[in-house]
Amino acid sequence: MNGSEDLDDGVLVRRGVVLPARELRWRFSRSSGPGGQGVNTTDSRAELSFDVAGSPSLPDDLRERALTRLGGRLVDGVLTVVASEHRSQLRNREAARERLAQALRAATAPDPPARRPTRPTKGSQRRRLDAKARRGAVKRLRGRPDE
Repeated sequence: MNGSEDLDDGVLVRRGVVLPARELRWRFSRSSGPGGQGVNTTDSRAELSFDVAGSPSLPDDLRERALTRLGGRLVDGVLTVVASEHRSQLRNREAARERLAQALRAATAPDPPARRPTRPTKGSQRRRLDAKARRGAVKRLRGRPDE
């Protein structure tokens, strides 16, 4: 059982957050990928949509974070992922489910801890100024010699 599968075909986003299958919308169409003449007859391309803005399964704080971070990928609050790289619809369904889980995991991840600003040490300041003085002296030596 990998990270995205669940008992009822829902999607496990993170511990305690599972998107039930009833909130997922599937569409299938003909794929342009591998499969030869088979792609002309089978609907193997899988498109999975999830309403981030309207889902009761996402806690409010995670929903706000996801809406902010996924802003460019959402259409009316709905996130859509597509998978068409496999020949079978089943494998494309699994790939789309995993892609949705990964996108939501990344979008709902907590912010990294804030960086604590540091000050340069006295030694590093002195070394920097010494290097600048040496560089300036080299450049002065390149000028015209005084008479």
